[in-house]
Amino acid sequence: MRDWITKPNRRSRSINWLALDSWIDSSLYGLYARFKDSWANYNNFFQRFRVTGSRRMATEFVSEAMTLGTAGLAVVLMFELPAIELTKNPNWRTGSEFSVTFLDRYGNEIGKRGIQFSDAVPLEEIPDVLVKATMATEDRRFFDHFGIDIIGTGRAIVQNARSDTVVQGGSSLTQQLAKNLFLSSERSLQRKIREVYLALWLEAHLTKKEILKLYLDRAYLGGGTFGVEAASQFYFGKSVRDINLAEASVLAGLFKAPTKYAPHSNPAESRARTNQVLTNLVDAGFMTEGQVHAARLNAAKIIDRQEVYVPNYFLDWAFEEVQRLMKGKGEYVLTARTTVDVPLQKLAEQVIDNAFEREAKYARATQASLVSMDTDGAVRVIVGGRDYGDSQFNRATKGQRQPGSSFKPYVYLTAIESGIRPNKVYPDVAPTCGNWSPSNYGGGVSGRAMTLYEAMARSVNTIAVRLSLDVGRDKLLENVHKIGLTSVRKTCSMALGDSGIAPLDHTAGFAVFASGGKAIRPYAIVELRNTKDEVVYSRERDEPAPAQIFKREDIETLNTMLEKVVTEGSGAAARLDFTTAVGKTGTSSGPRDVWFMGFTGQYVTGVWFGNDDFSEMAAGTTGGHLSAPVWHQYMAAAHTNMDIPQIPGLPLHPRQVEERQRLSEIRRDEPGFGGGQDAARRMPIKTQKMLTSLSKLLKEARKLQAADTQKDATLDNLPVSTQ
Repeated sequence: MRDWITKPNRRSRSINWLALDSWIDSSLYGLYARFKDSWANYNNFFQRFRVTGSRRMATEFVSEAMTLGTAGLAVVLMFELPAIELTKNPNWRTGSEFSVTFLDRYGNEIGKRGIQFSDAVPLEEIPDVLVKATMATEDRRFFDHFGIDIIGTGRAIVQNARSDTVVQGGSSLTQQLAKNLFLSSERSLQRKIREVYLALWLEAHLTKKEILKLYLDRAYLGGGTFGVEAASQFYFGKSVRDINLAEASVLAGLFKAPTKYAPHSNPAESRARTNQVLTNLVDAGFMTEGQVHAARLNAAKIIDRQEVYVPNYFLDWAFEEVQRLMKGKGEYVLTARTTVDVPLQKLAEQVIDNAFEREAKYARATQASLVSMDTDGAVRVIVGGRDYGDSQFNRATKGQRQPGSSFKPYVYLTAIESGIRPNKVYPDVAPTCGNWSPSNYGGGVSGRAMTLYEAMARSVNTIAVRLSLDVGRDKLLENVHKIGLTSVRKTCSMALGDSGIAPLDHTAGFAVFASGGKAIRPYAIVELRNTKDEVVYSRERDEPAPAQIFKREDIETLNTMLEKVVTEGSGAAARLDFTTAVGKTGTSSGPRDVWFMGFTGQYVTGVWFGNDDFSEMAAGTTGGHLSAPVWHQYMAAAHTNMDIPQIPGLPLHPRQVEERQRLSEIRRDEPGFGGGQDAARRMPIKTQKMLTSLSKLLKEARKLQAADTQKDATLDNLPVSTQ
């Protein structure tokens, strides 16, 4: 071999392999020696930091805490951006730019939404006793913390642990304001983390006095009032500037639970709460026992006014609908005629209250929702929780809960669309999807063959899952999304209702069945008028007719199956003795959620029970045992006459047939007979508008005075021209 390196004279010579080997060996040894010296120096340097004994234990603890804290911070930071996004609304401080007066379906005013920030009563003019009472009860260290009261939160945890119940809240006043301005009252870890970020943001952008003023102006204090000025006018008939210590203590006690401690409706609870606030003033060092003694003896005098009823959960959702409809339209001060039926709303709330006094209490359920609508989607009732004053989170519109077996009708509809008939026989055998197989309620499978009619009535899980796999989960997902249930995901157990669905959306899904297969979107707003009394939105004028999204004959077939759930299956407690009722029970694993979803020819209603923290209810609690009886109680009272339309695919109930025959004979004998309790519902829209306007004019008309009567009498005595 010749060397590849040549000299200038271009003569070549052989490679000196011994020299090359020596150079490689010496170079590697030198590198190793330098590395060894560097490693020794490195170890010697860090040897200085070596700790032993108790110091090492403390060091290890701090190190692990920093590691876990860093990981936790990374997770928590995931919630920062969504929280800060909420502050980009230019109206975050003043509230919504919309101001809406709401009317019920008959034109009666029922409430307002769109609270505008008002500085009519500056903080300097709000009595010092009210500020102190509020801070003593809600946040004693308000002027000392940075938005998060770590000491106060720790003290609350200790007190709650000692009492084995929640006796003190851990949220600072700034955190409560963040919730009122930006968030809902949903009890979740995600909401709590966002609340913390927003509290820090508020502290960075506002002074303590500005935060306190906003808190006093924006808090809900019962009776449909927001803020201390409105509450003072409502409860005492005077400005907040003029209240005394006893009255200030009443208001300060309302921040925690305005409905529970409202003095005009719960005087005993209010008096006890007021005394607690006075005790808080003493404990916080703001006043002495001698200073509060007179307020303990002389209770605040409350105006004896009739309870003002406001369907708050419905109005919260209706207000969101107004903002959606009027976005970018340039109209902000509006009057909205809604679909709510106040007597039905009160009925639903009473039925839910009764359930918590009996069945729900033993089932260990702490929350409920009820939604009722016409078959075209006009929402008549929304009960979003047990007590609006305790929690303004609307479980009916925002609560995502697992529907359990009440989801199965969507599966059976997809099967019917695919040509599978209800009398087809399937064995009760568990199919396999990946590594998962379903079991029936109570566990196990029977192996017995049964028709789909029976499988639906008995709510057999294995057959529902088999159908979803046979017809294709993609097709099932397409159908439920077409119905409007966009939160449903494709999973092996999707046929058993494993995705969260809001009760309002689920009820609207069943309205698709009640309407004969039309696309139903729940709505609250019938008409919107501006300050000039001009119609800026009319549902009849501006919305298209609902499209037919399923074949009517397929829906009729499904309805015959749903009828058997009530007549022969798990929904027997929902059966009505005057009209045909159909529906489906639902119970999620745990059980954590229990449902009954059903309809007549007039109303579609959904009932849900559960717990906000997703904890399990009592073993054995099912939709058929808890939700179906509540559904029955509401629907039995909601139908005020027998003029109930026919359910698609089902015959009229025998009682309805008898009633129609009786009315037919009356009409034949009395040609002028008509009307009825539901006449307003069938009245032409123009006639309704005319009567509503007339009613408004009569209400606003000036009362007739004695002088007016005398004047009219004089005019009557004037001579009348005969020309």
